Amino acid sequence: MSRDTQPPAAGSAEALAHAADLRAGFDYRTAFEYAPIGLVLSRHRLLIDCNRAALAMFRAEREQLIGQSFRVLYPTQGEYERTGERIIASLDTGGRYADERVMRRVDGELFWCHVWGHALDAADPHAAGIWSFEDLSSKRSLKLDFTPREREIAALLIEGLTSKMVGKRLAISPRTVDVYRARLMRKVGASTTAELVHKLLAA
Repeated sequence: MSRDTQPPAAGSAEALAHAADLRAGFDYRTAFEYAPIGLVLSRHRLLIDCNRAALAMFRAEREQLIGQSFRVLYPTQGEYERTGERIIASLDTGGRYADERVMRRVDGELFWCHVWGHALDAADPHAAGIWSFEDLSSKRSLKLDFTPREREIAALLIEGLTSKMVGKRLAISPRTVDVYRARLMRKVGASTTAELVHKLLAA
């Protein structure tokens, strides 16, 4: 199609046929590799493929991740196990899941990360999935020394969940959530939940 040629009308048979012709020469592997966000394909919580952005984010060589358990990207075994349980409990009807959490680069550095996932079979969430990862460290650094449970509760408070909602998500009592929230407030020097969330976002 020349520069002077008008494209076919949107939604027309001609437009769909033209797009199909263009797709025929498109390399989807290249699109996956050069996507501007970290992408990972998984089966039964094993990383079976990832793109360049994911490798750069986790500071890994391909052989350090491919075939490995997602456990290598979590700060602790407990966080890995509890996140897996939350994914099963929290998938929407379309098999989608999203959260913000602290993850671990291969060199050991911890960082805040936004994660989206799509289970290919909502009835078996860990069987196969497509995951994207966004590094939030340029917006939110991790300078404070939190325990694994404090990190999980901090992430959910940032999402705006109440103590009752956090407790349900983590399978603990709201009272336990309140105890951890009080610890977090002392650590960051906050006097209210709103101030705590503000300081967590700015930390």
